Amino acid sequence: MKLSRLIIIVLGLCLANCQTKRSSEPEKLAISIEKFNTAFAEGNLEVLYAMTTENYLHTNSSSRVIGKTDWFNYLKKRNKDLKSGAIEVLEYQLDETKIEHHDNTAIVTGKVRVVIQDSTGTKISQYRITNIWVYEDGTWKRAGFHDGRME
Repeated sequence: MKLSRLIIIVLGLCLANCQTKRSSEPEKLAISIEKFNTAFAEGNLEVLYAMTTENYLHTNSSSRVIGKTDWFNYLKKRNKDLKSGAIEVLEYQLDETKIEHHDNTAIVTGKVRVVIQDSTGTKISQYRITNIWVYEDGTWKRAGFHDGRME
């Protein structure tokens, strides 16, 4: 009798723990997206590298599809401009965010507003974005990106 009670208690705790972990994943993803966007705005390549999958694909309206290596080559150039003051990100804001979960994968859509200051003045751009995020090794990582400029 005591053994069956102990088994029921252990199973109950395991199930409760599994439910807690699963229910916290959407919150973890939202935190990861915010962390990623802050790192991008600030040029924190170490954080961005850790938060992208090895087979990452990046697509935008002005270039061909590139992988992680080519995207980081672009980021290194951009990072030099950020550090030298040639460009300054005044605002990087993700709004209208919608997240659709599919097990360990999520599709994130939204609208990004970017305000940049450079030698020619202030530029405001807006983009519709779609990101693919995967839950890998206990953390959310961005696996794919696509944007389209809004007029």
